[in-house]
Amino acid sequence: MSSQQTPTPETTDAAGPRPRRLTYAAALSALEGLALLAGGIWMVVLAVTGDAGDRQQAVTLGITVLVLALLPLLAARGLLLRRGWSRGPAVITQIMALPVAYSLLQADSMAIPAGIALAVVAVASLVLLVNPATTRALGIKGPGRAQETEHR
Repeated sequence: MSSQQTPTPETTDAAGPRPRRLTYAAALSALEGLALLAGGIWMVVLAVTGDAGDRQQAVTLGITVLVLALLPLLAARGLLLRRGWSRGPAVITQIMALPVAYSLLQADSMAIPAGIALAVVAVASLVLLVNPATTRALGIKGPGRAQETEHR
């Protein structure tokens, strides 16, 4: 096998430099994952050091948040490595973040700025993830384009 391959439509778009939009989407996804990771650790620490009455439930919630942090972190890594599968988990993370942001905005406390920040990050991430440059860089074909390559 030779080291040079004939460029195909699938590899041509994904072979160039990574679009900044894709890098920004990965960074925002990683930021959300790190925030979830910090929140999960905080919940577990509070559960272990706090009141013994609801300790099991609080630890379970903290561990659940820690596991949920894996979704945006893995998506961010996949986006940086230009893996097509990574857009799905990244989009799902943003869609799940929107109702959380809305709930935070309904509070009468310090949660309102967090809700605003989360909503801005989620909407910005969604815009970046559906951008045509991002889609091309990940090698994702739009509706109808998958059939075009099958007929060639």
